[in-house]
Amino acid sequence: MSQNIEIEFKNMLTELEFVQLKKQLHIEDKDFFTQINYYFDTPTFFLKNEGCALRIREKYNQFELTLKQPHPDGLLETNHDLQPEEAKHIIKQGYIDKQYLASLKSDLHFPEETFKLFGSLLTSRAEKNNEDGLIVLDYSEYLNKVDYELEYEVSNRENGLNYFKKLLKEMNIPIRKTENKVKRLFREVQKRRIDD
Repeated sequence: MSQNIEIEFKNMLTELEFVQLKKQLHIEDKDFFTQINYYFDTPTFFLKNEGCALRIREKYNQFELTLKQPHPDGLLETNHDLQPEEAKHIIKQGYIDKQYLASLKSDLHFPEETFKLFGSLLTSRAEKNNEDGLIVLDYSEYLNKVDYELEYEVSNRENGLNYFKKLLKEMNIPIRKTENKVKRLFREVQKRRIDD
């Protein structure tokens, strides 16, 4: 198990802005890799209501269970590596056993409800380091929807925010209120439930 504080800035992009940023940052198609996030919550969306998220991330055939919780400096990420067989079993059965929640050693009081798989999101991602952090370009697909996103992961909030705003201004990209991926997926899941 490992923990870290995640400080990041996000901005949704249009397809054209995404292409322009790729060029500006010297990112080529070959620099992108694929990851899949499988998100879990209770039927009453306990985690969403607590501002938390629980996912299994598959990347390069490695799997990691992650709980994200609000933290004064950003998000507290608690990670637990999973063997491919156990991760695939969890995903196939569609819910997470309590033993895995216990492995996250969180102070969050998990309810007795079942934590079910409610959706997955496939992301093509490119990462580029600069002097203050990690610039991330994401192209995500979920529920027949696609979106484009810029993220900037940093260790110093003030420096990171200054650079992020400067980059957006240089590229003529407006600052957009940007929800995290699990919220965007959740919103689409809710829409489909209403439409059905």
